Amino acid sequence: MNTRPSFDDLSAFVHVAKARSFTRAAARLGVSQSALSQTVRALEERLGLRLLTRTTRSVSPTEAGERLLQTLAPRFEDIESELAALTALRDRPAGTIRITAGEHAAVSVLEPSMNSFLNHYPDITVEIIVDYGLTDIVAERFDAGVRLGEQVAKDMVAVRIGPDMRMAVVGSPGYFQRHPKPTTPHDLTAHNCINMRLPTYGGLFPWEFEKDGREVNVRVGGQLVYNNLALRVNSALAGLGLAYMPEDQVLTHVKAGRLCRVLEDWCEPFPGYHLYYPSRRNPSPAFSALVTALRYRVA
Repeated sequence: MNTRPSFDDLSAFVHVAKARSFTRAAARLGVSQSALSQTVRALEERLGLRLLTRTTRSVSPTEAGERLLQTLAPRFEDIESELAALTALRDRPAGTIRITAGEHAAVSVLEPSMNSFLNHYPDITVEIIVDYGLTDIVAERFDAGVRLGEQVAKDMVAVRIGPDMRMAVVGSPGYFQRHPKPTTPHDLTAHNCINMRLPTYGGLFPWEFEKDGREVNVRVGGQLVYNNLALRVNSALAGLGLAYMPEDQVLTHVKAGRLCRVLEDWCEPFPGYHLYYPSRRNPSPAFSALVTALRYRVA
């Protein structure tokens, strides 16, 4: 009987130990959680060591598991990098690219680019995960992430993929029949504002303004809190409060008279979205093709 661990067994352990979760690791590997758990238990039995400490809420490596993880993880990353580089020998770029992005970046920049890109590269699969948290793309095994230019870490490669942005504060005509229009950001504290909660901030997102070099952050209050673009727009259209939105998401409604814009002189442009990723010696042809396709070109 062969008691030596297989490559697949060790890879399964590395995925679980890095993800700290059987559920997340199983999703990435495309297997069931029960099958993955059985694989890791069998590995532990063959080694005669407990590698993971399991509770109802979390999974963490034991001392032996941490030692094994530190030994194996860099080697698996080297193997995956070299395998990805081998796709350069193919006639066409191929493979799966995983990107994490906020909802607005996904709908305004990434999704509009997918039609022409995927038609041109039929062997490439792009997985876009919408997440408002500032995801650690290395730990979570993403190929890249999308953030505003001012949020990209200095140790990452950053490629601009969108124009400068502006925010807009909007409300319905009906709302402003019942409430005076704010003339300064601080006036918003007297209004019913539609808030947004972001996991990274651990609370409600402050509304950020700037005018003549003066920056003002206002923590507004209101009866509604969302983490979704469409719901905030719909509630503003229904007259339920003021919304603070990316300009491109509301301009059509403003031009049609369905929404009224206020504090426009306090909403100055700021750096738009960037694709960011760790420096790689040999990026795959598929990833290089995506970066080229998404790169923003000033008209």
